[in-house]
Amino acid sequence: MAILKKSQVKSGLGKVATGLLASALILTTGCKNLDPYTGEEKTSNTVKYGAIGAAICGIIGARDSGQHARNAAVGCGIIGASIGAYMDNQEEKLRQSLENTGVSIKREGDQIRLIMPGNITFATNSSDIQEGFKPVLNSVVTVLREYDETIVEIEGYTDSTGSLSYNLQLSQARAQSVSNYLQVGGIITQRLVTSGKGPNNPIANNATPEGRAMNRRVEIRLRAIEARG
Repeated sequence: MAILKKSQVKSGLGKVATGLLASALILTTGCKNLDPYTGEEKTSNTVKYGAIGAAICGIIGARDSGQHARNAAVGCGIIGASIGAYMDNQEEKLRQSLENTGVSIKREGDQIRLIMPGNITFATNSSDIQEGFKPVLNSVVTVLREYDETIVEIEGYTDSTGSLSYNLQLSQARAQSVSNYLQVGGIITQRLVTSGKGPNNPIANNATPEGRAMNRRVEIRLRAIEARG
């Protein structure tokens, strides 16, 4: 492999940045497959995040010179691709484990969001985990122990009934109950972040019983440790 001289690197910074962006565009537009559910073409997250990561980090590295620039371009591309593949595989395991449990799984960029509705999590005005919810959490624990390079953010939510202060307290207690359960299952505390959101960020209309039931929920958001900014 030829080693560029310092002067050659400096003179070619613009070309490096342009080339990396072009490569990212080629990868993200050329490596597509069909979504089995919709029939639409979609770009693999592994390719998409790896290519974009290589372009962005490569441009930053290209502002410097010599080996640092080349390491930035290559290293960030590997990290981006690895995160995409890692989260792809984790998502697939979760979908298999949580099928027909009532848990909704949403992929948001390189994060995975698990939405657990109130009818399977906690009784009204209680932060005690329902017995029927424990097998669901056991399935989550199994996947989290296998994919141990993710931060686990646990958010508790309520409907709008009752005072704001009470709902914030209740939602925090519910999030903490889930965190405690995951810890008993072997998930280390350093990975766990809890918060009580109360009635904030509703996903349905609080004016109806059905909507309030949907808003009483726990969400678990998973993101790769390497992706923290």
